[in-house]
Amino acid sequence: MRDILIRKPGTYIVIFMFAVVMTACQTSGSNIRADRDNNIKTVTLLFTNDLESTYDPVSAFWRDDMEHIGGVAQLATLVDELRESESNVFLFDAGDIFTGILAKLTEGEVSFELMNTMAYDAMAIGNHEFEYGWKVLEKQKHRVPFPVLGANLYYKGTDILFAQPYSIIERDGIRIGVIGIMGQDAATALNPPNIAGLDVRDPKVVVPEYVKLLRPDVDLIVVLTHQGKTAPMQTDDSAHPEIQRDIDAEIALAGSVEGIDVILSGHADAGTEKPVVHPRTGTLIMQTYGQGFHLGFLQLEVDVENDKVLAHSGRLIPVDSDSLTPHPGIVEKLAMYRERHKDIYDVVGRSAEHLSRAYTTESDMGNLFADIHRQEGRAQVGLYPSGGIRRDIEAGEVTVQELLDAWPFLDDVVAVKLSGEKLLGVIEQGLSLERGIMQVSGMVVEYDPQRPVGSRILAATVNGKELDKNATYTVSTGSFVTNGGDLYTHFVGSEVVYRGRDFATVLTEYFRKYEKVPVPKRGRLIAK
Repeated sequence: MRDILIRKPGTYIVIFMFAVVMTACQTSGSNIRADRDNNIKTVTLLFTNDLESTYDPVSAFWRDDMEHIGGVAQLATLVDELRESESNVFLFDAGDIFTGILAKLTEGEVSFELMNTMAYDAMAIGNHEFEYGWKVLEKQKHRVPFPVLGANLYYKGTDILFAQPYSIIERDGIRIGVIGIMGQDAATALNPPNIAGLDVRDPKVVVPEYVKLLRPDVDLIVVLTHQGKTAPMQTDDSAHPEIQRDIDAEIALAGSVEGIDVILSGHADAGTEKPVVHPRTGTLIMQTYGQGFHLGFLQLEVDVENDKVLAHSGRLIPVDSDSLTPHPGIVEKLAMYRERHKDIYDVVGRSAEHLSRAYTTESDMGNLFADIHRQEGRAQVGLYPSGGIRRDIEAGEVTVQELLDAWPFLDDVVAVKLSGEKLLGVIEQGLSLERGIMQVSGMVVEYDPQRPVGSRILAATVNGKELDKNATYTVSTGSFVTNGGDLYTHFVGSEVVYRGRDFATVLTEYFRKYEKVPVPKRGRLIAK
């Protein structure tokens, strides 16, 4: 008997199907037992997604079984332990390895170097790999010996591929065809100029071509995808089903293309605690919650004579930081890069209290960032999208690194003129929660999250006065948003009244200015 699982937002539907597959069985443990002959092999796929430069363990405040979780050195040790204990181990990543101040200062070099030490077999390109522009990625992706895949990425207006589309990886008689793609929606989750030189084609059109090409020559086809809805940027998202994204994009791809054995995905951070099996094609789908807090594990029993997956077992393994000895190679390499940029570990200021972030509600970090933008842009309103806030800030001393890991991007403060009607449109776009709520300064917004998208605002005031749709307001935010990033198209074409400094500079100066940075008062985004 085989479990067939289809994920719907927030739940799974389980359908039981009978299958006679020799005497093989699916187990919940790490080793699949079956009647073996020379044609039946065990294959172990380890995978990560959305590492996003989370190099160090963090407090596992939402769990009661461990004190700290994650850390790239601890993750590397876990990978090595499984390489020793399991058969035919392959290691893949589904994109978004960049982000964070150290990656920013090295233009992604440190991220690739750490993956080099961990001996990845292949990765897909994610949207964050374009954080420093497509020309930087074009150079840096050649730094590693493993393939950096993007089968649907083309130089704009041409049929010339930007990246290697696929690779065949062979080990102990197992041949795996690996294809990498980035979703068209994921391409909108970055600053538009950073990918302006490329076209992102429909994966459903591109992937079948490579599956057809590879299928006769391999035992397994694995597609590494970076697509679907943007992740809820919240450290404890695995504990909050109500904000978790779905894997509908992967289910749709699996259903539209015959011959894919496994999809290992990223971008949505939609953790699959066990494999999702497409009911028609049998494709196995898995994804972690991101940030290196879990290592994905999928073990397959494969009939290499007939290129069939006979049984499978999969789970997400939490990276229990305190129980894992840090990998010495990773520790040494991180220390080398940190020594090169040791000034980022200087204390820049202090926070009076813990500053938390949230993706779907008002947050301390969101209010602070919106306030700083309004102040810097000398505007009536300050705005900041929740998806641009990547870490909480602990109470007490704050280093440059901690601060700029919370905000790791290249973005300038920009103030524009917006009509009241367009300003409401911006807030409504945030309230759709497609890319997280828009944090506000100088405004109070009452809303009903149960109302239809586009009509959730109940009331809005600007500096104590009712918002006038026909009035013009000065609004300060980041250039990412004013360029139309994260679907905020209401800004495009607006008159710019102030183009200021890089927000990283503004943010560090703000923290230096205060003995203790206060927590802004709540009560700006009020759900009814």
